[in-house]
Order: sequence, then C-alpha cells, then structure tokens
Amino acid sequence: MALLLNRETIQGLLTMSDTIALLERAFGDLASGEAAMPPRTVMADPANNGWYAFMPAHIKGMGTIGIKAVTVFKDNPAKFNMPSTLASIILLDVRTGNTISVMDGGFITAMRTGGVSGLATKYLARENAKVAGVLGMGVQARAQCIGMAAARELDSIVCFSMDPPETQQQFAADIFEQTGVDVGIASSVQEVVQSVDILALATTAATPIVDGDWLPAGLHINAIGSHAPGVRELDTASVIKSKIICDQRAACLAEAGDIQIPLEEGAMTEDDIYGEIGDLVTGAKQGRESDDEITLFKSVGLSIQDISTAYHVYQQAVEQGVGTEFDF
Repeated sequence: MALLLNRETIQGLLTMSDTIALLERAFGDLASGEAAMPPRTVMADPANNGWYAFMPAHIKGMGTIGIKAVTVFKDNPAKFNMPSTLASIILLDVRTGNTISVMDGGFITAMRTGGVSGLATKYLARENAKVAGVLGMGVQARAQCIGMAAARELDSIVCFSMDPPETQQQFAADIFEQTGVDVGIASSVQEVVQSVDILALATTAATPIVDGDWLPAGLHINAIGSHAPGVRELDTASVIKSKIICDQRAACLAEAGDIQIPLEEGAMTEDDIYGEIGDLVTGAKQGRESDDEITLFKSVGLSIQDISTAYHVYQQAVEQGVGTEFDF
C-alpha cells in the first residue's frame, strides 16, 4: 500500500525548524558522498511561458529514494488563479523499489527553498544580523521570510514587490502572523537592499533588479528566484563583489544565469566560486570570515532537498496515522 498525502495534511507535518535541520543533514550527506543525485532533466515550454523538471535522488544516509516533478508556469496566477510553481513527489522503498508514498510537492518546494536560505543564513549572515529583506511577495518569498526568521532573531523584515498595495499589505500581515516579526513595506528595491543585513531575492525577474553599487558591507544575499540560463536577478557587479556559495557548483554552472552571465562576460572565473553549502556544513570550508564581507548564496534547487523533506513528512504521517492509503 502507498500513502497519498495532500497539501493540507503536509502543512500539519512540517515546520521550518525541522526543514532546516533536515537540509543540513542532507547537504552533509551530499558533500560526504552519502547521497546520489543525477542532474535534473529540465525542459522549457515557451508556448505556455513554462518550465518543468524531473529531479531524482537517493539519500543513503536517510534510507530513501524519490523523484520530484516540478513545473514553473509564470502565467498561472494571472490566467488560472493558480501558483506559478507546482510539484508532485514520489517516494520509493529502498529495499524493493515499491512506491510508498505520492504527495503534493508544492508546499514542500516552498519550505525546502525557504529552509535552504535559512541554512545559508545560519552559516553566512553576520551573528548580529537583525534586519532581513525580501524582494517578491509570492509563495517563495513567504518561505524566504519564514526561513530567515527561523535562522536569526530578527527585529524586522522589509519587503518590496510590484504587486498592488493591498497585496503588499496582506503579505506583510501574513508574514507578521507567521513569524511574529514586524514587517515594513519599502518604496523601492534600492531601499530594501540598503537597509537590511540579510536579503532574499524571490522574484520572476529575467534581468537584474539589484545594482552592485547598492550593496552595503556585511550583507548576506540568498538568491533563489532565477534558476535558468539567461535569467538573473543580480547584476554582474553584485556577483563579483560577493563571496559566492552555491547549493551545488555543477548545478549553478549549468542553470544559474546569475553565475553564468558574469562568467560569459569574463568578469569572473569558475575559481571565483568559493564553495558549496555542503562544504560549510561539513566544516571543509569556513562560511563568513569577517563582518564586512558580502556573501552570496546562489541556489537553483536540488532534489536532495525535496526528497529528504518528503521522507520526513512520510515518516510523520505514518506515525500520526494520517493520509490516504491506496493500492496501485
């Protein structure tokens, strides 16, 4: 029998603190060779302004195999009143290969994306970082706020987007309710960048929205919005001024326009990438080395994040006796 888990059930089984801890273990496993993760298969659907990927992983340390199918169709909110990012996850029994669970992956995708930024914030933000900022006000931006708030004792969060004022006000109210942190709305991207200690980028921008001249000393950046070649949220100056840490070097070189474009311009080389988040988790490399350096965590999203989080959700569902059992 397999266990079917919908979004509502999953929301009651997963916290951000748990997610950050799970990802810390998963990235440690990846760095130490205890996880197998082939490159994801990515395809574009220009006719529908869409993108989709299939992402397998075998996390040996946790004893789980799985695959996520994820889609990003940017017209969904306006045309269909649906999230732009949708996903489904299948988990398999490591002993037999039998399917043990099929679950919604949308909430897990948001949580693991916010969680990995929380993990990067833990290792890379200044110890005295008190103000976080987010650009964007979609599902991913919400998770970014929750992830940063879980990683640091924040005094406030500053946000900005191109959404209508009522949408911005509702976003601020929702984040305050979920984190207990005061939330303010800025009048521009520049205002956010120059007033925060930790910055999250969670937009659908295709061209840079951040100018490197705006970056204050000691800033930590979590860049998660762009995850395709030719698309970026940061300009070249922002990238080359920063210590760059990837979720995975190979994945960022293959998919992250934020990294690819400065490389193509000759403004940096691959050697300018300092390391991967797994290097920091295992202690192979140090994270922040001074209060003045600017750190950049670039993430395109990895299947180990989804499968480790999904397996925890499955275990919790079994323990609590929730979900729907079905037989193929």
